[in-house]
Amino acid sequence: MNQSFNPLSQPGVIKRTLAAVKRVGVRCDVGPDRGIGHVMRCLALAEEVRRRDVELLFVCDAHTVPWAADQIAARGIDVHPAVWTPAEHVELFGRLGLDAVVFDSYDLDASVYAAVRALPTLAIVDGDFRGAEADVLVDQNLAAEHDHPTLPRDSVRLAGLPYVMIRDEVLDHRPAEPPTARETAVPKVFAFFGGTDAFGAGPYVARALAATGLPFEATVVAPSPELAARIAAVELQPHQRLQTIGPTNQLAARVREADLTISASGTSTWELLCLGATTGLVCVVDNQVMGYERAVGTGAAAGLGLLSALETDASSAVTTLKRLLTDPAERGRLASAGWALVDGRGRERVADALLRLT
Repeated sequence: MNQSFNPLSQPGVIKRTLAAVKRVGVRCDVGPDRGIGHVMRCLALAEEVRRRDVELLFVCDAHTVPWAADQIAARGIDVHPAVWTPAEHVELFGRLGLDAVVFDSYDLDASVYAAVRALPTLAIVDGDFRGAEADVLVDQNLAAEHDHPTLPRDSVRLAGLPYVMIRDEVLDHRPAEPPTARETAVPKVFAFFGGTDAFGAGPYVARALAATGLPFEATVVAPSPELAARIAAVELQPHQRLQTIGPTNQLAARVREADLTISASGTSTWELLCLGATTGLVCVVDNQVMGYERAVGTGAAAGLGLLSALETDASSAVTTLKRLLTDPAERGRLASAGWALVDGRGRERVADALLRLT
């Protein structure tokens, strides 16, 4: 960081103190359409920060996605409703007595970051800063260290997979050694697409699996009755089995039990790699394209294509699924490559940077 930086000269009425960080606020996006990816990676950082005797609270509309609200509540973390204007943030952060703030938002206006910049801030971004400015910018995406964006003044950037933030649940199930190929007559498949499956990927993936004509036992997470009904309506062959479940707190365990895990190419990608899962990715929205292409390009994940393609012509995805369902060696190779990419210690490195700010 620029050694001439004077934090007290920044805009806003909140003033940076020289005391150690004792209370951190997390302002993140969540919602039926936005999903829960922002919340989940912030929870990973929250778990690490709280290990260091720092109090932490969330500012978000978690109530709009009950499963996300349950995840926060299960950790005993207080939640305050989201605010949106610069003045509301300044007032709330001051009233809460925050020593530092973590932002993880695609939706906030750039003026919010400028207004609270007198407080130590860390912002989690995905390529495009979207107006975010902070003392520390974290881009945990694959190969982000090879990008060289223009940084806001007096900022540093932590980039790449060494900074991937992984939750306790996942770390508890991470194998100590790279996974090996596992032979099975009827592969077990687990598919999930975030806490809300906001883009309705589940039914299309179920249809592509069925179109392989191969035996499998699949479990697909369906966060709503409507999605569950659409998945159940997919016509299967006699040797194919498919069940739906709601959002689960046992996601990591389900992944470890599966021979193949299929997910959206979002935050969950890095968790799957950390777990050493054989991973098939679907790019469900435009802002996932870069991460999808990079993950598939490393050979650590198999690409099933864009969701829009699965909706119209799933032939390419079906070909890939056939290979994954019938080739244990390929499944083992993917699992081992992913395990080696994400070591699970990224949240420690990010927490170090956050707590060094004062």
